[in-house]
Amino acid sequence: MVKRNPFTTANQVNNTLQGVGVSISKSTIKRRLHESKYRGCTARCKPLISLKNRKARLDFAKEHLKKPAQFWKNILWTDETKINLYQNDGKKKVWRRRGTAHYPKHTTSSVKHGGGNVMAWACMAASGTGTLVFIDDVTQDRSSQMNSEVFRDILSAQIQLNAVKLIGRHFMIQIDNDPKHTAKATQEFIKAKQWKILEWPSQSLDLNPIEHAFHLLKTKLQTERLTNKQQLKDAAVKAWQSIKKEETQHLVMSMSSRF
Repeated sequence: MVKRNPFTTANQVNNTLQGVGVSISKSTIKRRLHESKYRGCTARCKPLISLKNRKARLDFAKEHLKKPAQFWKNILWTDETKINLYQNDGKKKVWRRRGTAHYPKHTTSSVKHGGGNVMAWACMAASGTGTLVFIDDVTQDRSSQMNSEVFRDILSAQIQLNAVKLIGRHFMIQIDNDPKHTAKATQEFIKAKQWKILEWPSQSLDLNPIEHAFHLLKTKLQTERLTNKQQLKDAAVKAWQSIKKEETQHLVMSMSSRF
């Protein structure tokens, strides 16, 4: 039953069996699943990817699969994330065997844009985390809405500073294909700065190691008792800075295994 539908719960199995006259406890159901090497796990949430972007991801993987470690170490990884005051990940449990976490039938699909929270921009490299910038701290109206102009202001203030600190003078920047990132004014700004940009396939959030660093940050916040946005910001900065170099290095060096 769980082979056909891995999201079937032990309760549902129990109800189905009772419907055909079989009486068995939920603990026995779970024990039998464990004996068959199934484990109850949190379903990985992966983007729903179009055929066009699947091809782009495949081309990216082929081009970068055998890149040396130094290539990945020279990249400054960037992105934005929403940090909730009350951490609720909405994750689902799934029955699966070891090594099958990323099988399509064992994952849920996320579609982009769908208490309190703050929006933040951050960067990191293999050598550690960089600055965590809260969007409402840099917008004129103190909102969390980032447009191309706000994005350029952040890049201007943060890229060179963090890249030189974490990598050195010779670096490459990873920026995804969000519209404010690909806007004409943003592209002209980057060109004027003469920064090298890692060409990135669309809908590839799961490939970016900084997303896993964001997960570490949010996991650390789950143990905090926070009641307002300022406490959330302070705790988020502390959690971001507490991520060890060994952790960021592991995330970046695992790039080839993500393809």
